[in-house]
Amino acid sequence: MSNKKFKIVTLGCRTNQYESQGYSDQLQGMGYHQAGDGEHAEVCIVNTCTVTESADRHSRTEIRRLAKQNPGSKLIVTGCLAEREPDKIQAMEGVTSLVPNREKELLVARAFPDEEPPEFSIKHFDAHTRAFVKVQDGCNSYCTYCIIPYVRGRSRSRTTEEVIREVEGLVANGYKEVVLTGINIGDYDGQGEEKLVDLVKAVDKVPGLKRLRVSSIDPDEIDDELMEAILNGRTTCPSMHVVLQSGSNVTLKRMNRKYTRQIFLQTIDRLRAASPDFTFTTDVIVGFPGETDADFQETLSVMREVQFAKVHMFPYSERPRTRAALYPNKVPDDVIRERKQEILRVAEQVAFDLRARYVGRRVGVLTERGNQSGMASGHTTNFLPVTVQGDIGENALVEVEIQKNTPEGLFGILI
Repeated sequence: MSNKKFKIVTLGCRTNQYESQGYSDQLQGMGYHQAGDGEHAEVCIVNTCTVTESADRHSRTEIRRLAKQNPGSKLIVTGCLAEREPDKIQAMEGVTSLVPNREKELLVARAFPDEEPPEFSIKHFDAHTRAFVKVQDGCNSYCTYCIIPYVRGRSRSRTTEEVIREVEGLVANGYKEVVLTGINIGDYDGQGEEKLVDLVKAVDKVPGLKRLRVSSIDPDEIDDELMEAILNGRTTCPSMHVVLQSGSNVTLKRMNRKYTRQIFLQTIDRLRAASPDFTFTTDVIVGFPGETDADFQETLSVMREVQFAKVHMFPYSERPRTRAALYPNKVPDDVIRERKQEILRVAEQVAFDLRARYVGRRVGVLTERGNQSGMASGHTTNFLPVTVQGDIGENALVEVEIQKNTPEGLFGILI
C-alpha cells in the first residue's frame, strides 16, 4: 500500500472548497493518502483567497506553516492571492510552483507531468454531507469593493451535461444534498443560451437526489422562472442565500450593485408569499467608504424585516485596483468595530426569533454530524440548524419534533 501523503489547505469561498476537493479526489486516485496531524506530506497545496486583508494574511500564514512542517515537499500555491501577487507568493520560502486561477483544473497534471492523473471532477466531499458543485466561475459585475473579477476573470460556465454527470456521481456515492455554487451563479449560461433556471430544472430530475440548494445569488437575478422552479421543484429547498451587502440605496449605488433595497425586499416578499416557511441567508458589508450611521441603520432595518436565518458579515477591506479603494470618507476602524458588533447582535436576535416559530412543529432534518453522546445535528430543508436527541449517524434524513429553541439552534426528538 502506498504511503505517499498530501495536504490541502483551503481558504475562502465554496468554489475554492469545490476545487480543493477535486485535487483531493485526483491525488487519491493516484495512490496518495491524506496526511494526518504531524505526518509529513510529499505534496502540499494551498488554495488562497484575497477577498479581504484578513484572507491575505491567513493565506500567507498557511503557506509558511506548510513549508515549515513539510520540508522538501512539493508546495503548490493557487487561488486568488496567488493570482494577485504572483511574484511575492512565488518568492516565499518553500513554494515550488504557482498555478493561475484559469489553469486551476490542470494543477495536479502540471505538478505530475510524468503521470496521468484522473480527470478533474468531484466524487466525494470530505467532512461534508452536502456537496458543493461548481457550475460557473468568474464575474462580469465589477462591484467597486471587489477584487474577484480581476483575479478570477470573466464569467464562464460548465455545460449542463457536465454538471449532471457530477451530481449523478455524488448521489451514487451516497450524497443526498447538493449545492450549486459559483462566483456569480446568476451569470450561468451553460456555454450557450441556457440560464440558471434550466440547470436547476435538470439537476432537480437526478434520481436519488433528495435536496438541491442554489448558492449565493443577487436579488435581481431571481426572475419569475427561477422563482417558480425553486418553489415547485421536486428536491429544491425553500431557502436561498440572497446577497444584500447594504440596506442603503446610496451605499448600494456606490458599491455598483445592480439592485435597490426595494428590489431586494420585493424578491423576499414574493418568495415568502408563495411559501411562508421560505428562509434566507445573506452577506453584509460593514463600514463601506462613506457609510453614514443612517445608511447603517437601513441595513439593520432590512435585517429585522427579513429575519435572516444567518448573516455572513464582512468588515469592509480595502482591495488594491478597486474603485472603492480611491473613495473618500473612509469609516474609522473603531466605528467599523462597533457596527460589526451591532450586526452580529441583531443577526443572532433575528435568527432566534425566526426559529422560535418552529417550536412544537415537525420538520425533516438531514444529519451532518451523528452519534456524539446520543446527539446528532443537521439542518431542515429551509436551513434551520437542529440538534436531535437519538442514536443517529450522519447523512440520515429523519423526522423530528422541535421541542425548544436555543441561541445555538433548535432542539428536537426523533418522531
